[in-house]
Amino acid sequence: MENLNEINFFIQVVKEGNFVSAARSCGVAPSTISKSIAKLESRLKVQLFKRSTRSVSLTSVGTQLYHRSLGVLAEIRAIEEEIVSSGNLIAGPIRISLAEQTPLLPAFEALMRAYPLLELELEFTDRLVNVIEEGFDLVIRSGTIQDSRLKMKSLTTFSSKMVASADFLHRFGIPHHPNDLKNYPCLHYRFPHSGKLETWQLREFSDAESMLLPKTLICNHTQTRMQFALSGMGLAWLPDYVIQPALVNNSLCSVLDEYAIRKETLSLLWPADRWLAKRTRTVIDFLSDFFSPDAKLDIL
Repeated sequence: MENLNEINFFIQVVKEGNFVSAARSCGVAPSTISKSIAKLESRLKVQLFKRSTRSVSLTSVGTQLYHRSLGVLAEIRAIEEEIVSSGNLIAGPIRISLAEQTPLLPAFEALMRAYPLLELELEFTDRLVNVIEEGFDLVIRSGTIQDSRLKMKSLTTFSSKMVASADFLHRFGIPHHPNDLKNYPCLHYRFPHSGKLETWQLREFSDAESMLLPKTLICNHTQTRMQFALSGMGLAWLPDYVIQPALVNNSLCSVLDEYAIRKETLSLLWPADRWLAKRTRTVIDFLSDFFSPDAKLDIL
């Protein structure tokens, strides 16, 4: 238990940025925090912090320990809560990472209504997070995830469409075959975690050909490409759940629909070897039940 206290003090120092604030947060003397960190560093035979007169910052080893410790403490809390929980009460914090643009907000609204005592924290990012080391309870991502440390459950599917504004198509004409795209301004997406450009998955059009399209715009933000497409700046390859309202009100038009072949699955991910708190299992079951077994987003 003494080692666990050291880890708790260590995490608090990281969060507060200095020993004095960490001590105040923990209700102990600054010397207690200082001695605990020194003892932890001595036992591990590493330096966890770079120290200055006013603050501390993590070393690379300290950063590794911090992320791993968050996951360990989350698992310990889950076990404790499972033991002491009574009845069917579903309460407490749950931390979920999901992409910046997501079709799942209605599901989370329903979840909050069903379980008002849940403390839901949603972190929106397109980067590839480390589920285990960063202390997330659940992560929602699209595509194929191959990681033996994770369990996965499919939620729903979506597709992508090639879109542009009516004004743009009036000026440049409507493309009738993917090979025509080389003559059009194109708005591309770069994956934050890999740095690679997203390929436009079209029949009779290879990934290599997709990479040779004009690079009028490259960015790692879906909503920006959406806005540029609305402004008539180019063709964009976007998820159907993002562009649905624009297609309904005719501010965007889809082209080459008969060639579009992209189908993606949105999946829930969580650590395979972590004890799941009752609330985490409840959220997994709720989100799974929110969509039918063969769920497909209702997109025009």
